[in-house]
Amino acid sequence: MTPLRRRLLILLTAVLLLAGLGTGVVLHAAARADRAGQLQSGGPAVSAGTLTLAQKGRLAFVNAAAGPHRGAVASVPSTDPKDGRIASNLKCVRFYAAAGTGVCLQSVTGVLKQSNRALLLNAELRTRHTFALAGTPSRARVSPSGRFVAWTVFVSGESYSSAFFSTRTSVLDTRTMRLTPSLETFSVVLDGKPYHASDVNFWGVTFASDDDTFYATLGTANHTYLVRGSLSRRTVTSLVQNVECPSLSPDGTRIAFKKRVLSGTSLWHEYVLDLRTLHETALAERHSVDDQATWLDDRTVAYALPANGKVGTTDLWTVPADGTGSPRLLIAGASSPAPL
Repeated sequence: MTPLRRRLLILLTAVLLLAGLGTGVVLHAAARADRAGQLQSGGPAVSAGTLTLAQKGRLAFVNAAAGPHRGAVASVPSTDPKDGRIASNLKCVRFYAAAGTGVCLQSVTGVLKQSNRALLLNAELRTRHTFALAGTPSRARVSPSGRFVAWTVFVSGESYSSAFFSTRTSVLDTRTMRLTPSLETFSVVLDGKPYHASDVNFWGVTFASDDDTFYATLGTANHTYLVRGSLSRRTVTSLVQNVECPSLSPDGTRIAFKKRVLSGTSLWHEYVLDLRTLHETALAERHSVDDQATWLDDRTVAYALPANGKVGTTDLWTVPADGTGSPRLLIAGASSPAPL
């Protein structure tokens, strides 16, 4: 090999080594940026990390921001919800947690059919038990003590605004692992009389702190009712009409719910019902809220609304529970809030 060829070979080798080094630096920086949770310009910072249900002072939710952690259970500080979010490796369609117990509803579209399941979670977000679901996930709740878990699925139809839909609501005792597959097996008292009908549907369970009382929506004969139920007696009793997706306040005195209305383009408005007087208070949110609201404390409720210009994405908003004030954006790109 001539000296000229040798020099050219050395120069070419050096160029290739430098190019490889530059590529490695770029890939390492990209991987580090991904680990740090840096998404597209303008998106929230989402970092992979450890999330437990024992982390007090944090708000857990399903992350809906674009990126590799979309659909993952994440959390932010309750006092600073716009801070960077920590994402787990657990992905859910619906999620809720209380007292170190969590429930995750998952839906996976397969080649031939959709696979749906409920995961009972411990405080470390590890799966204690898996349950097959009869339909598409809709609502999920955990009792304040963590003993009872409930979920609702669409057996037919995909929305509460559909002309025809049917639901199935199940309740699990996490202490005995006894599952009630459907609340439709409970005895119904409607307007003070025993009631039986083939079109009875239940959805949107919310639990009281006594590990027996619960509230839910009963749908039948084109009407919806707020019902109070007893898990031990396996009964439900109607209270008032036109109540959907109830959510019991932490002090157990009020129910936040969506009420079907005919006002412009809105289908549902958010209200709060005083259980002692049955007086309803309209909340300041004027958009249609198709969600089961969550109480962040005794004064504030949170709910999901479709995000502007983002298909299939919701933002979390809050509003005072006494009808005053105005809606406030809580977390962009999020759903299924659960205060820890």
